[in-house]
Amino acid sequence: MAVLDHISSQEAMALENKYGAQNYHPLPVVLSKGEGVYVWDVEGKKYYDFLSAYSSLNQGHCHPKIVQAMTDQAQRLTLTSRAFYNDMLGRYEKYATQYFGFDKMLPMNSGAEAVETALKLCRKWAYEVKGIDLNKAEIIVCKNNFHGRTTTIISFSNDPVARKNFGPYTDGFIKIEYDNLAELEAVLSTNPNVAGFMAEPIQGEAGVYVPSEGYLAKAKALCEKYNVLFIADEVQTGIARTGKLLAVDHENVKPDVLILGKALSGGLYPVSAVMADNEIMNVIQPGNHGSTFGGNPIAAAVAIAALEVVKEENLAENADYLGKIFRAEMNKYIETSSIVNLVRGKGLLNAIVINDDEDSDTAWNICLALRDNGLLAKPTHGNIIRFAPPLVMTEEQLLDCVSIITKTLKEFEE
Repeated sequence: MAVLDHISSQEAMALENKYGAQNYHPLPVVLSKGEGVYVWDVEGKKYYDFLSAYSSLNQGHCHPKIVQAMTDQAQRLTLTSRAFYNDMLGRYEKYATQYFGFDKMLPMNSGAEAVETALKLCRKWAYEVKGIDLNKAEIIVCKNNFHGRTTTIISFSNDPVARKNFGPYTDGFIKIEYDNLAELEAVLSTNPNVAGFMAEPIQGEAGVYVPSEGYLAKAKALCEKYNVLFIADEVQTGIARTGKLLAVDHENVKPDVLILGKALSGGLYPVSAVMADNEIMNVIQPGNHGSTFGGNPIAAAVAIAALEVVKEENLAENADYLGKIFRAEMNKYIETSSIVNLVRGKGLLNAIVINDDEDSDTAWNICLALRDNGLLAKPTHGNIIRFAPPLVMTEEQLLDCVSIITKTLKEFEE
C-alpha cells in the first residue's frame, strides 16, 4: 500500500488494532483533514472538532501562519541538537519569556517532559537554595491530578488505570485534596522539607473542575509564606484556553514555575517549556537536564508563530466571550433536562456532567451520537463530557454547535 492510497475508516481502524499498542480507546472516527474548527473523515464527512486535541489546537487546525513558519524552517534547518547553537532558539526564548513575563525558559517537547523538568528544577532549588537536606525534598500535589504518564508522574496519580502494575513508585510526593487551602497549609506548616506545590489551575482530565474563587491566589500566598515554589501546570489551561493568556491570570497570580505545552505549538509539533526567573532557573547547569529535540529550530519557529496568532487574533478574548455564551445556553437546557446535571468551566474549556454513574456508558453513547450529528467530543471519567473547541470559533459556529449538542442530548432524555 502506498502511503497516500485511499483507505476506508474500517481499514484504518483495523490497522491500528492489529499493529498498534492498545494504549488508547479512540472514538470510532478516522480523520484525514482539518481546517480551522472543522475536521473531515476519510469518507469526506465534515465535523466540528470540540476537543482540539486536548487543547493543543487552540489556534485551529492547520493555521496558515503556523504551517508556513513550520515549512519555511523545515526547508532551512530542522535539528542541531544542543551540542551547537542554532539561529532560532535564542529568538524563541527571548520572545516567549517576554510574552509570559519570566527571565528564562527551558525548552522541551511533550507536556510530560515539561512536568518532569519542573519537578527536577524544584528539587534542585530545594537543595541548593532553600537548604533542604539531600534527598529529603517533597512536593505537594493534588488528588485527581493529571500531569502525564511517566513513571514518576503516575507515582503521585490516584487514577488506578494509570498506576496499576507500573510500580515500584517514586517517593517524594504528598497528595492533598484539590481546592483545599486548610489541608495545604496544614502540610506546609508542619513539614519543613516541602519544596514545591504543583497544581493545575483547572483540573482538566478530572472533569474540568474549577477551584473556588481566590484559591490560586491564596495558595500562592501560602507558598510564599513557607518559602515553597508554586508550580502551575498550564499545559492544557494555558495559551488563551480559559479566556486569559494563562488560567492563573484570572487571579493575577505569577507562578514561580510555569509549565506549558500543547497549544504552544498550535498543534503542529511537540513543543513544551518550563519558565522561571533567574533565582530558580539558574540552579540548572550543563549536563543537569536536556533533550536532543528540545529547542530545535522547527519548534522555535512554530512556537513563535503560534504565540503571535494568539495575540493577533485576540483568542483569549474570544474564548472568554464564547465561553460565557456556551455556559449560558447549556444552563438554559439543563433547567429542564433529566440527562445533564450541570455545566462548568472557564473560557472555552468546559464540561457537562451526565446524570449517570462513572461506570455507565451513557456519556460514551452520547459522544457517538454527537459524532453522527457532526460534532466530535470525548468522555472523561465515565460520566463527564469535555468540550474544548478551537479558539478561532465564531459565535455563529458556536451556536450551531450548541444546537447540535442540545439536539443530541434530547435523544437521551427520559
